Amino acid sequence: MSSSTVKAWYLVHKWTSLVCTLFLLMLCITGLPLIFHDEIDYMLEGERPLPAVEEGMPSRTLDDALDTARTRFPGEIPLFMSFDEDQPVVNVTTGPTPSAGVDQMNFISIHRPTAEPVRTPDDEGVMHFILQLHIDMFLGLGGELFLGFMGFLFFIAIVSGVVVYTPFMRKLRFGTVRVSRNNRAKWLDTHNLLGVVTLMWASVVGLTGVVNTLATPLVDLWRFDQLSEMVAPYEGKPVPTAFSSLDEAVATAMAAAPGTTPQFVAFPGVRFSSNHHYAVWLRGATPATKQLLTPALIDAETGELTEMRSMPWYMTVLRLSQPLHFGDYGGLPMKILWALLDIAAIVILCSGLYLWFARRSLPAPGTRHAREEQALVVQAGRAE
Repeated sequence: MSSSTVKAWYLVHKWTSLVCTLFLLMLCITGLPLIFHDEIDYMLEGERPLPAVEEGMPSRTLDDALDTARTRFPGEIPLFMSFDEDQPVVNVTTGPTPSAGVDQMNFISIHRPTAEPVRTPDDEGVMHFILQLHIDMFLGLGGELFLGFMGFLFFIAIVSGVVVYTPFMRKLRFGTVRVSRNNRAKWLDTHNLLGVVTLMWASVVGLTGVVNTLATPLVDLWRFDQLSEMVAPYEGKPVPTAFSSLDEAVATAMAAAPGTTPQFVAFPGVRFSSNHHYAVWLRGATPATKQLLTPALIDAETGELTEMRSMPWYMTVLRLSQPLHFGDYGGLPMKILWALLDIAAIVILCSGLYLWFARRSLPAPGTRHAREEQALVVQAGRAE
């Protein structure tokens, strides 16, 4: 590899890193507590007490849970119902209209055996603030797409960093930190070493983060692609005035896909459904399949199954990227590993900023420090 090629890659690495570093630093810092969001929520709020179930009490239905939500928020309509994995609890989201924004929605958790409300998570607490800052910086879709672009630049910085520093590091034993040199050389070696150690993790987290920022466009693509085909026979039909049983609709969907469990239900009119259907989103019951969703469309007026098909590849990629990004698919040991790697990434980003500012403060070209900087590129070119 010629020195001019290495220099070009060096410039790519430098400028992509500089543009995205501050935003990546914010994402790493906010991502650290989000890795342990379940544990932090439990520490801040304690265990949600569930109502006692009396012996012989008849089991309540999902329709009873909906009635509880309607009573708590009169005049509003149900938008979503999600199913808790760990407890017999369903979470109902309501709003004034099917197109209501997040700020207009209300959320309530309901105990399935008794249809009584239980304490809901704090949607205005510190973890909610950190999550929104991490997702979109409180800027909505524009903020998500911007952070996705920063993630893409981060991946380019990783690739260019490997190209630039691999030939140079061949002159040093792996893991060497030149402690006898000046501070900048020591931080450069530390920066490079941690970059190599976290290379695969940073690439996976960076790319899955980019995919996650595309969630809204990908869902819209699915709606205009597959969902429009699935509901074509119902085009032009109004929203039903009378609805069939939600409990029976979920049972019908599960019977059509044995071995699945419901993850959430989207009610007629919301973006994950149509104007005439309950969209019952089913997931696999095993650890290997629970991230794979299958939507079943149930006629909200008659309760009949009208369509069911697997998600397209791009929605599968989106679903699989979410647990990979936060490392929450392997229990507490995986979360601890993700946290340690996240801390290493913070050190990499901070050391990169230090190296940039230290270089800016170096003496004029021709001095020893300047010659060392130039030698980095020259030696990398000659190493080939």
